[in-house]
Amino acid sequence: MALMTLLALVLAAPAAQKSSDTSPKTSETSAPQKSSDTSAKPRRALPADAIITLTHADDPWAGDPRVGTYTSATRGFSTNSFWLEGPTGLVLIDAQFLPSAALEAVDFAERATGKKVVLAIVLHANPDKFNGTLALKSRGIRVVTSAQVRALIPAVFEKRTRAFKSRFEDEWPKDVPLPDSFGDKTTTLEAAGLKLTAHVLGHGCSDAHVVIQWDAPPRVGDGDPATHLFVGDLVANGSHSWLELGHTDEWHQRLDDLAALEPDYIHPGRGPSGDARLLAQEHKYLNEFSAVVATEHPKGALDDATRGRLLEKLDAQFPQHRFGAFLEVGVGAEWARQAAR
Repeated sequence: MALMTLLALVLAAPAAQKSSDTSPKTSETSAPQKSSDTSAKPRRALPADAIITLTHADDPWAGDPRVGTYTSATRGFSTNSFWLEGPTGLVLIDAQFLPSAALEAVDFAERATGKKVVLAIVLHANPDKFNGTLALKSRGIRVVTSAQVRALIPAVFEKRTRAFKSRFEDEWPKDVPLPDSFGDKTTTLEAAGLKLTAHVLGHGCSDAHVVIQWDAPPRVGDGDPATHLFVGDLVANGSHSWLELGHTDEWHQRLDDLAALEPDYIHPGRGPSGDARLLAQEHKYLNEFSAVVATEHPKGALDDATRGRLLEKLDAQFPQHRFGAFLEVGVGAEWARQAAR
């Protein structure tokens, strides 16, 4: 019989909870009493809201059972956080849009593995990556990012607070969710018995990025190690990318930087993980987005009529992509970039 292992949890998280109890609901029942009736009720050990994927341990395309995935509810923009399981604990990648989701990710990861999260890493200065920072710190978890990303967070948080606080009310962080800095250069982070490379990169989706590289040792025998890259919103799989800053040329360079690391696995900010072809897919998305905008020959300011036509064209170009609202900010930024040439 082939060995089956739990690969990951992809979680349809409920709306943020209004009480201090952020533990996920479960459907556990008490242990059955001994009796002559042998038809005991089944007992679920994993959270009731978890969608569970089982895969053969020897399937190289399935990923690595030491990497788990948490995906927030849609109201949190279906944002991925990942955990890496080391010999002595867990490392969490990205701190979610809502603090309650960050705590739920920790709770689910710790229940799935029986280990504690000891470190969290913020990959760039978007609120879906850093808003849960203070909630994680309240659990005694150290949260870090680069000096460049940390410097951007206060201004980004202030801007997003104006946009989102009225919608999320008391769920929105009251104070700036500021991680600690690990420095301004690419470095090695050690936690949970793992050694991770934190690559410090420039413009892309944001003005500064951290990409985490884990060279995972073989699970059994003397096989080859596998390189995992956790890239945040530099890659989206099945959803629109956030092009608000108009750094399209630099974004292509960031993708080339990642390809040069020869990754076996790419773990994106949204959508399922995959292999290095996700980098080529993102290149293709950015090129097609730019080409659609170019059909209207950008010059001067973008007027409402042209914006409307472009949004219709982009919807038609990417019919399967989620989060069409992201196009609203992206189309203006890409127009301005091309008009400035």
